[in-house]
Amino acid sequence: MTGSGIAGQGPRLTRRGAATRRRIIEAAAELMYVKGVSATTLDEVRAASGTSKSQLYTHFADKEQLVRAVVQLRAEEIMEREHAALQRLRSFNGLVRWRDAIVQRNALQKGAYGCVLGSIAGEVSDQDEVARLALAKTFEEWEHLIEAGLRRMQDARTLTSDADPRKLAVGLMAALQGGYLLAQTAHDVTPMEIALDMALDHVRMYLSP
Repeated sequence: MTGSGIAGQGPRLTRRGAATRRRIIEAAAELMYVKGVSATTLDEVRAASGTSKSQLYTHFADKEQLVRAVVQLRAEEIMEREHAALQRLRSFNGLVRWRDAIVQRNALQKGAYGCVLGSIAGEVSDQDEVARLALAKTFEEWEHLIEAGLRRMQDARTLTSDADPRKLAVGLMAALQGGYLLAQTAHDVTPMEIALDMALDHVRMYLSP
C-alpha cells in the first residue's frame, strides 16, 4: 500500500461488498473535503453514498474508522498523482511545471477547500493518533519524491553540490501546504503562487551557472 500506512480493510470482501465500501469512502471523502471532518455526519455519508445504515456499519464500526479509510484513499490518490509528476523530475523547468500544475488544479476551485490531506490533518491530528501517523507518513513520502528529484538535479550538476536537497524539499512542501491554507482562507490562489514562487526562487539560488 502506498501512502497512509493504515491497516487493510479486514476480511476479504465480495466484489459487491468492496464496491459498496468504496462508494461509502468516496462519498465521505468528498463531504469531508467540502464541509470538513467534524461537520460531516454519518447520515450525510449514507445519503450521499446511497447506502443503508446496516451497510454503513457493516464496513465501518464508527466515524473514526471511516475517517481513517478516507485518509488512506486520499493518500493513495495523491501519491499516485505526485509519483507520476515527480518520478522523472531532473530539471528546474520540471519543478516549475510541477508548481504550475498544482496551482492550476487548485485554481479550479479558487483555492476554496485547500489540500485534501492538509485539511484533514488540521482536524484529526490531535484526536486520532493512527490517522495522524498515516498523514505524517504520506507527507514524508511526498517530500521524499521532491527530494529525489532534487538529488537527480544535483547528480546532473544542474544543482550545485552545496545545495541540501532534503532541506529544499521540506521548504517546498511547507510553501505548498502554507499556500494551500492561505488560498483556502482567501478563496484566491495568489497566496499559493507567491509562496511556491518564493520557495522556487530559493532553489534557483543553487542552480549551477
